[in-house]
Amino acid sequence: MTEITDCVVIGAGVIGLAIAREMAKSGREVLLLESESSIGNGTSSRNSEIIHSGVYYPTNSLKARLCVKGRKMIYNFCKEYGVETKKTGKIIFASDKSEIKELKRLQSQALMNGVPVTWLKQKQLEELEPNLKCEEGIFLKETGIIDTHSLMLALQGDSENNGAIVSLKSKVTSGTIENSKIILDVGYTNSIKLSCNTLINSAGLNAQFLSRSISGVIKESIPPLYFAKGNYFYLKGKQPFSRPVYPIPEESGLGIHYTMDLGGQGKFGPDVEWVNSISYDIDTAKTEIFYNAIKKYWPGINTSLLQPGYAGIRPKISNSKGIFSDFMIQTPIETGCKGYYALYGIESPGLTSSLAIAEYLSSRIMSDEK
Repeated sequence: MTEITDCVVIGAGVIGLAIAREMAKSGREVLLLESESSIGNGTSSRNSEIIHSGVYYPTNSLKARLCVKGRKMIYNFCKEYGVETKKTGKIIFASDKSEIKELKRLQSQALMNGVPVTWLKQKQLEELEPNLKCEEGIFLKETGIIDTHSLMLALQGDSENNGAIVSLKSKVTSGTIENSKIILDVGYTNSIKLSCNTLINSAGLNAQFLSRSISGVIKESIPPLYFAKGNYFYLKGKQPFSRPVYPIPEESGLGIHYTMDLGGQGKFGPDVEWVNSISYDIDTAKTEIFYNAIKKYWPGINTSLLQPGYAGIRPKISNSKGIFSDFMIQTPIETGCKGYYALYGIESPGLTSSLAIAEYLSSRIMSDEK
């Protein structure tokens, strides 16, 4: 027997939860499937918990547009639903004079993206962050920190209040297209068949695998997947900075930076470590690497203050150095399947952009179905 529903969203991370909520609010019958026993166990719970301003991304890219819009949306949502945030502001700094050119480029990019930015001379930086050793910097007042788990719980609650159903331990193993419907096999040992009109793949690290398991999807439309592991180290003792501080971005990442959570616990990371499989173990041998990176801008650091924290995996769709990789949000034109939408490469600033991604996708679906 085949169960029938209207819209299925796969993956209950922050993106899937935001999409399920948006689709339910638009009046759709929504079923959100999550293979794990709880929401947000993947990338959504293994990041810096930063609300980004939108400075790093090329103007008019999806990352730039959806980050800037999503940042405003997420502050408003959190205020309405009682999710704790703190608008801390953020400093991006040049460690030496050779990096000032790149810092000026970031300032120009921020202005082009509509992000408020202030240039800071060395003396101003010393007043704001006495422990920060650098030449010059820029201040982004809209950056903040957030309780990601509370955000996801609020999104789940509002989704369900709008009629969505969240089904945990519900793994999609395969799918086919039959009579303009998408038929999914769902479950582990006792699988069921599920028929839907619209299927949204927001499975994060499993998005490519899921698309390959659905018969009828154009295989050439599925981008490659690269695992970029990011390690974090907690900082013991008194915290050296009062707000997030970031070095100039590096290849494929934002550099080993300092952030804190809402409880005041500071941490450094993430780095970029290309891996072949998903593992969240922390290699303690990286302590020395982190120490050497941090001491360039905080001379007071010593290795005894660093302790292994946690790790996350970015779902990269490119590993080419120096090549910008945008969010990839595919519609049936690209996937080749009526009603099938797939999201790939939703890494940073995915958390910040989540509500805007959901709104963007919902509008695309509504336009396709007119």
